[in-house]
Amino acid sequence: MDPLLIAVIVLALAFDFLNGIHDSSNVVATMISSRALPPRVALSMTAVAEFLGPFIFGVAVANTIGNEVVDSEAISLEVLLAALISAILWNLFTWYMGFPSSSSHAMIGGLVGAVLMGVGWTAIKVEGLQKVLIVLFTSPIIGFVFGFIILRLIFLLAWNATPRINGFFKKGQIFTGLSLALSHGANDAQKTMGIITLALLIGGVIDTFVVPQWVIFACASMIALGTSLGGWKLIRTLGGKIFKIRPVDGFSSQLASSTVILGASLIGGPVSTTQVVSSSIMGVGAGERVNKVRWGVAREIATAWLLTIPATALLAAGVYWIIMQFIP
Repeated sequence: MDPLLIAVIVLALAFDFLNGIHDSSNVVATMISSRALPPRVALSMTAVAEFLGPFIFGVAVANTIGNEVVDSEAISLEVLLAALISAILWNLFTWYMGFPSSSSHAMIGGLVGAVLMGVGWTAIKVEGLQKVLIVLFTSPIIGFVFGFIILRLIFLLAWNATPRINGFFKKGQIFTGLSLALSHGANDAQKTMGIITLALLIGGVIDTFVVPQWVIFACASMIALGTSLGGWKLIRTLGGKIFKIRPVDGFSSQLASSTVILGASLIGGPVSTTQVVSSSIMGVGAGERVNKVRWGVAREIATAWLLTIPATALLAAGVYWIIMQFIP
């Protein structure tokens, strides 16, 4: 096998592992902050569900990322290598800073930047890119709205309940948390599957774009392993800095997030789990009281969202130029 192809696969799996560490906060933050589950139990349960997600819900997102955004006949393995390096560097930077940025945005930005630098616009499938960008940028708005509505409905249905209902919301987070973890595994792990399958197609290992079973297993395993380790800085940001999360808030935000992410996964829409979960938490907070949300923290998160695609695109273009200085 071509050493360059091996390097792309290794880096893709490393990105998937970091994605698991980076995005584990999205799934477990509310469960931990509302004291529904101990941290280690929450992370272990989530890791298992993340692994199972793509096997249960299919690989529609992988097909979108690997087959509908760029022309496999026009791009090279060097382009994929640059895209992955830029996405990994951005994830490491935002992880270190404690910003819950989007791994999905990092991957898309890196891919677009490397393709533009290496080949040009002709290698980008505009219709597929538009589909990805529309889903990425509308899903947080939908998550906010769902979080707001779900909390209001719960308050309406439980207006006369006793404090014992908190026990229901704590236990209920076991099921909503599992649902969110399954949906996350069914969406985020597939982006790496799409990149690896695209690399195999470019490298001549496969003739048509069909995700091999070993790729599904490897990517699901790496994101689950990363999730099991947890990104504690990001957990603290999502779990406490936006507002103090109670059991009803955790239950509502998880239900809203999993609905949006799973729906997108089934139609092949790659979403940012970070964005959807963050916006759902904000929607839940606003559903109770607008000034309950620390909007300054929300602005910091939104800034990271807006910067990710252009930053990783520029970074990928620079990385591609550097790579080509050393590869004849």
